[in-house]
Amino acid sequence: MVAIAAKNYWSNAWRDVQSLGIPAFAFIFAQLIGGLPLLPYALLRWHSDDFFRFVCFLTVALCASVLKVRLPGIKATMSANFLFILVGILDLSYSETVLMGCLGGLVQTLWHANPRPRPIQWLFNLANLALSITAAELVFHSKVVAGVGFRWPLLMAAAATTYFAFNTISVSGVIAMTEKRNPVHVWKECYLWAFPYYLLGALIACGVSAINRLVDWQFGLLAFPVVYLIYRSYRTYLNRLEAQKKHAEEIAALHLRTIEALSLAIEAKDHSTHDHLRRVQVYATEIGQDLGLNHDQLNAIRAAAMLHDIGKLAVPEHILSKPGRLTPEEFEKMKIHPIVGAEILDRVQFPYPVVPIVRSHHEKWDGSGYPDGLKREAIPIGARILSAVDCFDALASERPYRQAMTPQESMNTLSAEKGRSFDPRVIEVMERRYLEFEEMVNSTETERRRLDIAPKVDRPATPSSGFAEVTNDAEVRATSFLTSIISARQEAQLLFELAQTLANALSLKETLSVVAIRLKQLIPHDSIAFFVCQEGILIPEYVHGVDYELFSSVRIPLGQGLSGWVARNEKPITNGNPAAEILHLGKTSRVTGLQSALCVPLRGREGVAGVLTLYCREKNSFTKEHLRMLLAASSKLGVSVENALRYEKAQSTASTDF
Repeated sequence: MVAIAAKNYWSNAWRDVQSLGIPAFAFIFAQLIGGLPLLPYALLRWHSDDFFRFVCFLTVALCASVLKVRLPGIKATMSANFLFILVGILDLSYSETVLMGCLGGLVQTLWHANPRPRPIQWLFNLANLALSITAAELVFHSKVVAGVGFRWPLLMAAAATTYFAFNTISVSGVIAMTEKRNPVHVWKECYLWAFPYYLLGALIACGVSAINRLVDWQFGLLAFPVVYLIYRSYRTYLNRLEAQKKHAEEIAALHLRTIEALSLAIEAKDHSTHDHLRRVQVYATEIGQDLGLNHDQLNAIRAAAMLHDIGKLAVPEHILSKPGRLTPEEFEKMKIHPIVGAEILDRVQFPYPVVPIVRSHHEKWDGSGYPDGLKREAIPIGARILSAVDCFDALASERPYRQAMTPQESMNTLSAEKGRSFDPRVIEVMERRYLEFEEMVNSTETERRRLDIAPKVDRPATPSSGFAEVTNDAEVRATSFLTSIISARQEAQLLFELAQTLANALSLKETLSVVAIRLKQLIPHDSIAFFVCQEGILIPEYVHGVDYELFSSVRIPLGQGLSGWVARNEKPITNGNPAAEILHLGKTSRVTGLQSALCVPLRGREGVAGVLTLYCREKNSFTKEHLRMLLAASSKLGVSVENALRYEKAQSTASTDF
């Protein structure tokens, strides 16, 4: 029974070793090879000047090892056992000091341990203690160090520093590798604060040694109350540290709740993000850990993964839900969401760099991204990770206009963009681990309650001020589904007839007059003007409707007025102020009665050929649908205007030559 139990025990130990990972296993193996042989070496060279004194010091050291404190943030403890190790370096033999230190460390590891330490843990601790004690002994007795001019107290301080460094750096290294943390941060956070206690311990050890030599070694045992005071000091400091840590966790929890609330706002705007945000968070965090990012960077990635699309609150609904490719105008509107998102989150004041990640998550490795055109290392590492992960999950998700790609197809697409759109290091991690990430997401999938964005509220039945009257405003016209179908068929028919007309017409006047008639049926308006570009000036080629004389006589430089701005920037304007067309020329004596304008550029093969502007007496009379229809017509009209101008120029040249 004992043999079977022992066999199971050591087979479990071997499984523990295998679960550590190659770097941690190699580090621990080197520590065991270097430290464990020192135990039999010390016993084989056993020497004791006073065995009873050794037993007494050992007993007190074991009692001191029981007085241990748990370090915050990591699974490790610390005791005042080091004080007796320093006394041993001064007054005991090397063999006695190693045995006392290792037995004390074993008691510290096993005493009231919950859960029970694995074999690899206490073996590592024994090896680490043996190495640390040996290094401290070598420094204290080194002739080189003594030759520098170090006297007895400074030699003890050097030995204490050596023991502290060997002991804590090794433990920090293995903790960092097993928990995937930065070893320097672990050491600074969990152990550096204790260094003054080791120097104080060196001073106390010198005092105990002096008493041993001047009076009797038994007086040195009176140092045990000092050990208890050090223990209480440990406890007080760590309790205060624990309180600070708890406060920091509460602040972090508050930020997390803020993140969750904001992510609900995103979900209310864009329903496709329900599971997308959680998947992106898992992928991005794992990639960050693989790349060795620090604690703050990982926290920033976790938050940014949930909030990177918060700026979509400023993007119109019809663009977000469009089942197809965006137009250039729609894409310009979509491109503002990283900037808006960064401005929103800047007010939250996260304790880690979330805002730069959100602002830059659409930047590309080659500098062709937006909004700032950053490239390579200038892009925050969190944004580089988020960009690749966001694209991967979007490709692997179903959309109204396409089927979802398989993970392999999505990964192939990202790999093709390595070094162009995405950071090669990030893609290499994804190529190696994307299937593992998929399993992680699927294994941790939980059903999250979605935000109800269409609740029904029965009370009160009417607002206190009553209902507003139904108006004829373009944005609130109510149409039945039948009217919508008829309207769509009429629109398609008119666009078809318009295309036929443009294909057969050569005369510019003829072309524009026919187009004006068709557009009157398609989009209600009170006046229409076609401007053509000639040497940096917009000249009215065709005007019809209200204020005919006014708009027929105006000449608009590029960049001036509504139409001039549209021609210069090649972007449409919806519901602009028609007065801008004449006020920039100083014509204040005549003010038009028109209240809104819809302007679109007419693009030809060689650039902007002109501008088409519709005017209306009512404010805000043009809708997004009107803009969409006018853009659809202008895409064909621009080429026709360009052809007609070229035809007229050819006619004029022919007449002149004749």
